[in-house]
Amino acid sequence: MTYAYEKVCQAIKPERLRKTLLDLLSIYSPSGKEGDIQLYLGQLLTQAGFVVERQAVEGGRHNLHVTMGRGESQLYMIGHVDTVPAWDLEAFGPGQDGDIIHGLGSADMKGGCAAMVEAWLALAEALPPPDRPPVGLLLVVGEEENGDGSAAFLEACHPPPWAVIGEPTGLVACFAHYGYLEAGFVTTGIRCHSSLPERGHNAIESMLRVLMHLWGNPLFEREKSGIVYSIREMSSSRAGFVVPDRCETWIDLHLQPGKDPAVLQETIRRIAATAGQSIPGLDLQLDFDFASLGYNLGTDNYIAQSLSAIYQSLGLPLRLDAFRSHSDGNLFFAAGSQPIILGPGALEVAHTSAEQVSFSEVSAAADIYAALCLEVDSPGLKRHR
Repeated sequence: MTYAYEKVCQAIKPERLRKTLLDLLSIYSPSGKEGDIQLYLGQLLTQAGFVVERQAVEGGRHNLHVTMGRGESQLYMIGHVDTVPAWDLEAFGPGQDGDIIHGLGSADMKGGCAAMVEAWLALAEALPPPDRPPVGLLLVVGEEENGDGSAAFLEACHPPPWAVIGEPTGLVACFAHYGYLEAGFVTTGIRCHSSLPERGHNAIESMLRVLMHLWGNPLFEREKSGIVYSIREMSSSRAGFVVPDRCETWIDLHLQPGKDPAVLQETIRRIAATAGQSIPGLDLQLDFDFASLGYNLGTDNYIAQSLSAIYQSLGLPLRLDAFRSHSDGNLFFAAGSQPIILGPGALEVAHTSAEQVSFSEVSAAADIYAALCLEVDSPGLKRHR
Protein backbone atom coordinates (compact mmCIF):
# COMPACT_ATOMS: atom_id res chain seq x y z
CA MET A 1 0.00 0.00 0.00
CA THR A 2 1.04 3.62 -0.43
CA TYR A 3 2.69 5.84 2.15
CA ALA A 4 -0.51 7.93 2.29
CA TYR A 5 -2.53 4.85 3.20
CA GLU A 6 -0.05 3.92 5.92
CA LYS A 7 -0.46 7.40 7.41
CA VAL A 8 -4.25 7.17 7.25
CA CYS A 9 -4.26 3.70 8.84
CA GLN A 10 -2.18 5.04 11.71
CA ALA A 11 -4.73 7.84 12.15
CA ILE A 12 -7.64 5.40 12.53
CA LYS A 13 -8.29 5.24 16.28
CA PRO A 14 -10.14 2.10 17.46
CA GLU A 15 -11.23 3.59 20.78
CA ARG A 16 -12.65 6.69 19.09
CA LEU A 17 -14.44 4.40 16.63
CA ARG A 18 -15.86 2.29 19.46
CA LYS A 19 -17.06 5.39 21.30
CA THR A 20 -18.72 6.77 18.17
CA LEU A 21 -20.54 3.51 17.57
CA LEU A 22 -21.76 3.19 21.16
CA ASP A 23 -22.86 6.84 21.13
CA LEU A 24 -24.84 6.23 17.94
CA LEU A 25 -26.50 3.16 19.45
CA SER A 26 -27.50 5.10 22.55
CA ILE A 27 -29.49 7.57 20.40
CA TYR A 28 -32.89 6.23 19.38
CA SER A 29 -33.35 7.23 15.72
CA PRO A 30 -36.26 5.48 13.99
CA SER A 31 -37.26 6.79 10.57
CA GLY A 32 -38.82 10.21 10.95
CA LYS A 33 -37.09 10.93 14.28
CA GLU A 34 -33.46 11.28 13.25
CA GLY A 35 -32.92 14.81 14.64
CA ASP A 36 -30.88 13.85 17.72
CA ILE A 37 -28.49 11.55 15.90
CA GLN A 38 -27.89 14.07 13.11
CA LEU A 39 -27.20 16.73 15.75
CA TYR A 40 -24.59 14.45 17.33
CA LEU A 41 -22.91 13.58 14.02
CA GLY A 42 -23.05 17.16 12.79
CA GLN A 43 -21.26 18.38 15.91
CA LEU A 44 -18.66 15.62 15.61
CA LEU A 45 -17.80 16.60 12.03
CA THR A 46 -17.94 20.34 12.73
CA GLN A 47 -15.56 19.98 15.67
CA ALA A 48 -13.16 18.19 13.31
CA GLY A 49 -13.06 21.36 11.19
CA PHE A 50 -15.48 20.49 8.41
CA VAL A 51 -18.19 22.66 6.93
CA VAL A 52 -21.25 20.44 7.20
CA GLU A 53 -24.21 21.01 4.90
CA ARG A 54 -27.51 20.20 6.57
CA GLN A 55 -29.57 19.25 3.57
CA ALA A 56 -33.30 19.70 4.11
CA VAL A 57 -35.61 16.70 3.79
CA GLU A 58 -39.37 16.67 4.32
CA GLY A 59 -40.73 17.31 7.82
CA GLY A 60 -37.84 19.40 9.15
CA ARG A 61 -35.43 16.45 8.93
CA HIS A 62 -32.05 16.74 7.25
CA ASN A 63 -29.15 14.82 5.75
CA LEU A 64 -25.53 15.61 6.58
CA HIS A 65 -23.30 16.25 3.56
CA VAL A 66 -19.53 16.83 3.65
CA THR A 67 -16.83 16.81 0.96
CA MET A 68 -13.04 16.99 0.85
CA GLY A 69 -10.38 17.29 -1.84
CA ARG A 70 -10.34 19.36 -4.99
CA GLY A 71 -12.85 19.12 -7.80
CA GLU A 72 -15.96 17.01 -8.05
CA SER A 73 -16.19 14.10 -5.63
CA GLN A 74 -15.53 10.81 -7.42
CA LEU A 75 -16.76 8.53 -4.62
CA TYR A 76 -19.20 8.95 -1.76
CA MET A 77 -19.40 6.98 1.46
CA ILE A 78 -23.12 6.74 2.19
CA GLY A 79 -24.80 5.61 5.38
CA HIS A 80 -28.36 5.83 6.71
CA VAL A 81 -28.73 6.87 10.34
CA ASP A 82 -32.34 5.76 10.82
CA THR A 83 -33.49 2.40 12.16
CA VAL A 84 -36.74 0.50 12.30
CA PRO A 85 -38.84 1.33 15.41
CA ALA A 86 -38.20 -0.61 18.61
CA TRP A 87 -41.22 -2.12 20.31
CA ASP A 88 -39.13 -2.70 23.46
CA LEU A 89 -36.28 -0.23 23.93
CA GLU A 90 -34.80 -2.27 26.79
CA ALA A 91 -34.41 -5.32 24.59
CA PHE A 92 -32.87 -3.22 21.82
CA GLY A 93 -30.51 -1.13 23.98
CA PRO A 94 -26.74 -1.01 23.38
CA GLY A 95 -24.35 -3.42 25.08
CA GLN A 96 -20.94 -5.06 24.72
CA ASP A 97 -19.83 -8.65 25.07
CA GLY A 98 -16.15 -8.85 24.18
CA ASP A 99 -15.82 -8.16 20.46
CA ILE A 100 -19.60 -8.17 19.95
CA ILE A 101 -21.60 -4.94 20.20
CA HIS A 102 -25.37 -5.27 20.56
CA GLY A 103 -28.16 -2.78 19.90
CA LEU A 104 -30.80 -1.56 17.50
CA GLY A 105 -29.06 -0.46 14.31
CA SER A 106 -25.69 -1.98 15.24
CA ALA A 107 -25.66 -3.92 11.96
CA ASP A 108 -28.21 -1.89 9.98
CA MET A 109 -26.33 0.36 9.76
CA LYS A 110 -24.79 2.35 12.58
CA GLY A 111 -21.74 0.08 12.47
CA GLY A 112 -21.20 1.11 8.86
CA CYS A 113 -21.87 4.79 9.64
CA ALA A 114 -19.36 4.78 12.52
CA ALA A 115 -16.72 3.16 10.29
CA MET A 116 -17.29 5.75 7.55
CA VAL A 117 -17.03 8.65 9.99
CA GLU A 118 -13.81 7.21 11.45
CA ALA A 119 -12.32 6.76 7.97
CA TRP A 120 -13.29 10.35 7.19
CA LEU A 121 -11.68 11.73 10.35
CA ALA A 122 -8.52 9.69 9.75
CA LEU A 123 -8.20 10.96 6.17
CA ALA A 124 -8.50 14.54 7.41
CA GLU A 125 -6.01 14.06 10.25
CA ALA A 126 -3.38 12.23 8.18
CA LEU A 127 -3.43 14.30 5.01
CA PRO A 128 -3.11 18.05 4.45
CA PRO A 129 -5.99 19.55 2.43
CA PRO A 130 -4.12 19.56 -0.94
CA ASP A 131 -3.43 15.83 -0.60
CA ARG A 132 -6.93 14.73 0.32
CA PRO A 133 -8.87 12.69 -2.25
CA PRO A 134 -12.00 14.13 -3.92
CA VAL A 135 -14.60 12.22 -1.92
CA GLY A 136 -17.84 12.85 -0.07
CA LEU A 137 -19.58 11.64 3.07
CA LEU A 138 -23.37 11.48 3.08
CA LEU A 139 -25.38 10.50 6.17
CA VAL A 140 -29.03 10.22 5.17
CA VAL A 141 -32.39 9.82 6.88
CA GLY A 142 -35.42 7.76 5.92
CA GLU A 143 -33.87 4.69 4.30
CA GLU A 144 -35.96 2.27 6.34
CA GLU A 145 -39.17 3.88 5.05
CA ASN A 146 -39.11 5.37 1.56
CA GLY A 147 -35.54 6.56 0.96
CA ASP A 148 -36.57 10.22 1.11
CA GLY A 149 -33.13 11.28 2.42
CA SER A 150 -31.25 9.87 -0.56
CA ALA A 151 -33.97 11.08 -2.93
CA ALA A 152 -33.51 14.63 -1.59
CA PHE A 153 -29.75 14.43 -2.12
CA LEU A 154 -30.11 13.12 -5.67
CA GLU A 155 -32.61 15.85 -6.51
CA ALA A 156 -30.26 18.59 -5.27
CA CYS A 157 -26.83 17.22 -6.21
CA HIS A 158 -25.14 15.51 -9.12
CA PRO A 159 -24.84 11.77 -8.43
CA PRO A 160 -21.24 10.66 -7.81
CA PRO A 161 -19.59 8.25 -10.26
CA TRP A 162 -19.04 5.72 -7.45
CA ALA A 163 -20.62 5.13 -4.08
CA VAL A 164 -20.00 2.69 -1.26
CA ILE A 165 -23.04 2.06 0.93
CA GLY A 166 -22.38 0.49 4.32
CA GLU A 167 -25.33 -1.91 4.58
CA PRO A 168 -24.58 -5.11 6.51
CA THR A 169 -22.87 -7.61 4.19
CA GLY A 170 -20.30 -9.14 6.55
CA LEU A 171 -17.70 -7.21 4.49
CA VAL A 172 -18.76 -9.10 1.35
CA ALA A 173 -18.45 -6.74 -1.63
CA CYS A 174 -21.75 -6.56 -3.52
CA PHE A 175 -21.37 -5.21 -7.05
CA ALA A 176 -24.83 -6.64 -7.83
CA HIS A 177 -28.11 -5.75 -6.13
CA TYR A 178 -31.56 -7.31 -6.14
CA GLY A 179 -34.56 -5.31 -7.31
CA TYR A 180 -37.61 -4.76 -5.14
CA LEU A 181 -41.41 -4.69 -5.43
CA GLU A 182 -43.86 -3.88 -2.63
CA ALA A 183 -47.28 -5.43 -3.20
CA GLY A 184 -50.42 -4.54 -1.23
CA PHE A 185 -53.60 -6.65 -1.22
CA VAL A 186 -56.96 -5.62 0.28
CA THR A 187 -59.99 -7.90 0.49
CA THR A 188 -63.38 -6.45 1.40
CA GLY A 189 -66.22 -8.48 2.89
CA ILE A 190 -69.54 -8.00 4.68
CA ARG A 191 -69.59 -7.42 8.43
CA CYS A 192 -72.05 -9.26 10.63
CA HIS A 193 -72.25 -10.76 14.10
CA SER A 194 -69.61 -13.43 14.67
CA SER A 195 -72.22 -16.03 15.63
CA LEU A 196 -73.82 -15.73 12.17
CA PRO A 197 -70.88 -15.99 9.74
CA GLU A 198 -73.10 -17.35 6.96
CA ARG A 199 -74.80 -13.94 6.76
CA GLY A 200 -71.57 -12.07 6.18
CA HIS A 201 -68.45 -12.41 4.08
CA ASN A 202 -65.17 -12.91 5.97
CA ALA A 203 -62.43 -10.74 4.45
CA ILE A 204 -59.69 -12.70 6.24
CA GLU A 205 -60.89 -15.99 4.74
CA SER A 206 -60.89 -14.37 1.30
CA MET A 207 -57.35 -13.06 1.85
CA LEU A 208 -56.04 -16.46 2.91
CA ARG A 209 -57.57 -18.07 -0.17
CA VAL A 210 -56.08 -15.35 -2.41
CA LEU A 211 -52.63 -16.01 -0.95
CA MET A 212 -53.01 -19.76 -1.43
CA HIS A 213 -54.05 -19.08 -5.02
CA LEU A 214 -50.87 -17.07 -5.55
CA TRP A 215 -48.64 -19.66 -3.90
CA GLY A 216 -50.07 -22.31 -6.20
CA ASN A 217 -48.53 -20.56 -9.20
CA PRO A 218 -45.00 -21.59 -10.32
CA LEU A 219 -43.98 -17.92 -10.01
CA PHE A 220 -43.92 -18.37 -6.23
CA GLU A 221 -41.83 -21.54 -6.17
CA ARG A 222 -38.75 -20.09 -4.49
CA GLU A 223 -36.30 -22.74 -5.67
CA LYS A 224 -37.29 -22.32 -9.31
CA SER A 225 -38.30 -18.68 -9.80
CA GLY A 226 -35.47 -17.03 -7.86
CA ILE A 227 -37.90 -14.52 -6.35
CA VAL A 228 -37.42 -13.85 -2.64
CA TYR A 229 -40.77 -12.98 -1.06
CA SER A 230 -42.08 -12.47 2.43
CA ILE A 231 -45.50 -11.61 3.84
CA ARG A 232 -44.53 -8.57 5.88
CA GLU A 233 -47.85 -7.53 7.39
CA MET A 234 -51.43 -8.72 7.69
CA SER A 235 -54.17 -6.81 9.49
CA SER A 236 -57.96 -6.76 9.60
CA SER A 237 -60.76 -4.51 10.77
CA ARG A 238 -61.29 -4.73 14.53
CA ALA A 239 -64.82 -4.17 15.77
CA GLY A 240 -65.42 -6.71 18.48
CA PHE A 241 -67.36 -9.92 18.03
CA VAL A 242 -67.97 -9.66 14.29
CA VAL A 243 -67.03 -11.19 10.98
CA PRO A 244 -64.29 -8.85 9.65
CA ASP A 245 -65.15 -6.88 6.53
CA ARG A 246 -61.60 -5.83 5.57
CA CYS A 247 -58.18 -7.50 5.47
CA GLU A 248 -54.92 -5.92 4.27
CA THR A 249 -51.67 -7.73 3.44
CA TRP A 250 -48.29 -6.39 2.33
CA ILE A 251 -45.75 -8.60 0.58
CA ASP A 252 -42.08 -7.77 -0.04
CA LEU A 253 -40.64 -9.25 -3.23
CA HIS A 254 -36.92 -9.16 -4.02
CA LEU A 255 -35.86 -9.90 -7.59
CA GLN A 256 -32.54 -11.08 -8.94
CA PRO A 257 -30.56 -8.46 -10.90
CA GLY A 258 -31.91 -8.18 -14.42
CA LYS A 259 -35.53 -9.03 -13.54
CA ASP A 260 -37.92 -6.15 -14.17
CA PRO A 261 -40.31 -5.42 -11.26
CA ALA A 262 -42.84 -3.95 -13.74
CA VAL A 263 -43.08 -7.34 -15.47
CA LEU A 264 -43.53 -9.09 -12.10
CA GLN A 265 -46.23 -6.60 -11.15
CA GLU A 266 -48.27 -7.34 -14.25
CA THR A 267 -47.80 -11.09 -13.77
CA ILE A 268 -49.15 -10.87 -10.21
CA ARG A 269 -52.14 -8.86 -11.49
CA ARG A 270 -52.91 -11.57 -14.04
CA ILE A 271 -52.68 -14.36 -11.46
CA ALA A 272 -54.84 -12.45 -8.96
CA ALA A 273 -57.44 -11.72 -11.64
CA THR A 274 -58.22 -15.44 -11.86
CA ALA A 275 -58.68 -15.87 -8.08
CA GLY A 276 -62.36 -14.97 -8.26
CA GLN A 277 -63.06 -18.13 -10.27
CA SER A 278 -62.57 -20.21 -7.10
CA ILE A 279 -63.33 -17.66 -4.35
CA PRO A 280 -67.06 -16.75 -4.29
CA GLY A 281 -67.85 -13.08 -3.70
CA LEU A 282 -64.20 -11.99 -3.85
CA ASP A 283 -63.65 -8.23 -3.69
CA LEU A 284 -59.90 -7.71 -4.15
CA GLN A 285 -57.84 -4.56 -4.63
CA LEU A 286 -54.12 -4.56 -5.53
CA ASP A 287 -51.62 -1.76 -4.98
CA PHE A 288 -47.96 -1.60 -5.95
CA ASP A 289 -46.67 1.42 -4.07
CA PHE A 290 -42.94 1.03 -4.60
CA ALA A 291 -40.64 -0.66 -7.09
CA SER A 292 -36.96 -0.42 -7.92
CA LEU A 293 -34.81 -2.12 -10.51
CA GLY A 294 -31.82 -4.25 -9.48
CA TYR A 295 -28.42 -3.98 -11.13
CA ASN A 296 -25.13 -5.73 -11.77
CA LEU A 297 -22.02 -3.56 -12.14
CA GLY A 298 -19.78 -6.52 -12.88
CA THR A 299 -16.24 -6.74 -11.53
CA ASP A 300 -14.32 -5.70 -14.62
CA ASN A 301 -13.53 -2.29 -13.18
CA TYR A 302 -10.76 -0.59 -11.26
CA ILE A 303 -12.70 -0.43 -7.97
CA ALA A 304 -13.06 -4.23 -7.94
CA GLN A 305 -9.35 -4.61 -8.69
CA SER A 306 -8.53 -2.14 -5.93
CA LEU A 307 -10.68 -3.99 -3.41
CA SER A 308 -8.82 -7.20 -4.20
CA ALA A 309 -5.50 -5.51 -3.32
CA ILE A 310 -7.00 -3.80 -0.24
CA TYR A 311 -8.38 -7.05 1.19
CA GLN A 312 -5.11 -8.84 0.52
CA SER A 313 -3.17 -6.15 2.37
CA LEU A 314 -5.54 -6.50 5.35
CA GLY A 315 -5.30 -10.28 5.33
CA LEU A 316 -9.01 -10.63 4.52
CA PRO A 317 -10.61 -12.90 1.91
CA LEU A 318 -12.48 -10.91 -0.72
CA ARG A 319 -15.91 -12.45 -1.26
CA LEU A 320 -18.42 -11.22 -3.84
CA ASP A 321 -22.19 -11.59 -3.87
CA ALA A 322 -25.44 -9.83 -4.77
CA PHE A 323 -27.18 -7.80 -2.05
CA ARG A 324 -30.57 -9.44 -1.52
CA SER A 325 -32.42 -6.65 0.28
CA HIS A 326 -33.62 -3.24 -0.80
CA SER A 327 -31.36 -0.24 -0.11
CA ASP A 328 -30.61 3.28 -1.25
CA GLY A 329 -28.22 1.65 -3.71
CA ASN A 330 -31.20 1.14 -6.06
CA LEU A 331 -31.89 4.88 -6.03
CA PHE A 332 -28.27 5.85 -6.67
CA PHE A 333 -27.97 3.35 -9.52
CA ALA A 334 -31.14 4.69 -11.14
CA ALA A 335 -29.66 8.20 -10.90
CA GLY A 336 -26.46 7.17 -12.70
CA SER A 337 -24.07 6.21 -9.88
CA GLN A 338 -22.25 2.90 -9.52
CA PRO A 339 -23.03 1.83 -5.93
CA ILE A 340 -21.18 -0.94 -4.11
CA ILE A 341 -22.88 -2.39 -1.02
CA LEU A 342 -20.26 -3.24 1.59
CA GLY A 343 -20.42 -3.00 5.36
CA PRO A 344 -19.98 -4.75 8.70
CA GLY A 345 -22.68 -6.93 10.27
CA ALA A 346 -25.09 -9.58 9.09
CA LEU A 347 -28.40 -8.88 7.37
CA GLU A 348 -30.08 -11.84 9.07
CA VAL A 349 -29.92 -10.22 12.54
CA ALA A 350 -30.96 -6.74 11.38
CA HIS A 351 -34.34 -5.48 12.66
CA THR A 352 -34.35 -8.06 15.48
CA SER A 353 -33.69 -7.96 19.23
CA ALA A 354 -30.59 -10.08 18.52
CA GLU A 355 -29.04 -7.38 16.31
CA GLN A 356 -25.29 -7.17 16.80
CA VAL A 357 -22.04 -6.43 15.02
CA SER A 358 -18.45 -7.54 15.50
CA PHE A 359 -16.28 -4.57 16.41
CA SER A 360 -13.36 -6.12 14.54
CA GLU A 361 -15.54 -6.02 11.39
CA VAL A 362 -16.42 -2.38 12.04
CA SER A 363 -12.73 -1.58 12.46
CA ALA A 364 -11.83 -3.46 9.26
CA ALA A 365 -14.59 -1.57 7.44
CA ALA A 366 -12.98 1.75 8.45
CA ASP A 367 -9.69 0.55 6.92
CA ILE A 368 -11.45 -0.56 3.72
CA TYR A 369 -13.41 2.68 3.34
CA ALA A 370 -10.29 4.81 3.86
CA ALA A 371 -8.35 2.78 1.29
CA LEU A 372 -11.18 3.07 -1.26
CA CYS A 373 -11.27 6.83 -0.80
CA LEU A 374 -7.54 7.02 -1.54
CA GLU A 375 -8.00 4.94 -4.70
CA VAL A 376 -10.20 7.58 -6.39
CA ASP A 377 -7.16 9.78 -6.97
CA SER A 378 -5.12 6.96 -8.47
CA PRO A 379 -4.06 6.98 -12.13
CA GLY A 380 -5.79 3.60 -12.63
CA LEU A 381 -9.22 4.91 -11.72
CA LYS A 382 -8.75 8.07 -13.77
CA ARG A 383 -8.12 5.87 -16.84
CA HIS A 384 -11.40 4.02 -16.16
CA ARG A 385 -13.62 7.12 -15.82
